[in-house]
Amino acid sequence: MAVESPATTLGTAAPGFTLRGSDGRMHSLHELRGARGTVVAFICNHCPYVQAVLPRLLRDARALAPLGVHVIAINPNDAEAYPEDRYARMVEIARDWPFPYLHDETQQVARAYDAVCTPDFFGYDAALRLRYRGRLDAGRKELVADAPRELFEAMQRIANGQLPLPLQYPSMGCSIKWRMA
Repeated sequence: MAVESPATTLGTAAPGFTLRGSDGRMHSLHELRGARGTVVAFICNHCPYVQAVLPRLLRDARALAPLGVHVIAINPNDAEAYPEDRYARMVEIARDWPFPYLHDETQQVARAYDAVCTPDFFGYDAALRLRYRGRLDAGRKELVADAPRELFEAMQRIANGQLPLPLQYPSMGCSIKWRMA
């Protein structure tokens, strides 16, 4: 069942975190943030929505890096219930990614961000204030020809000191696989 990200109050501060990356090291938001903007993307290994947008996310992350915008990917899913989302698989698939892939094993970071689905994108300015919460582009599980690169264009504007366009469409994907209480 697909879930859409809810509307979010723009201007809120990014919750800090320190998580283990697929490179085996611990990484913090403040270490990984971009000088002119930061994208925090909640993704996972198995979601067909993530698998569909991943090539475009990799492309956009490479294009944003020279603008001073960094992308950080976080896997919040319960790997015990969904073994495909386990840390070892993260290590395998993220070897050549142009951004860190972090494991939110306790799910506390996803809860702090109010993330609800994979993928779920949060775009922050240089001061780590939320300026964009929405989808990568109009393609959900398929490429939409000539679709605007919504996340890329929003972060490009943020890197240039502008606000993104006010119309932000929610991301849609698989619900985060929360641990049972």
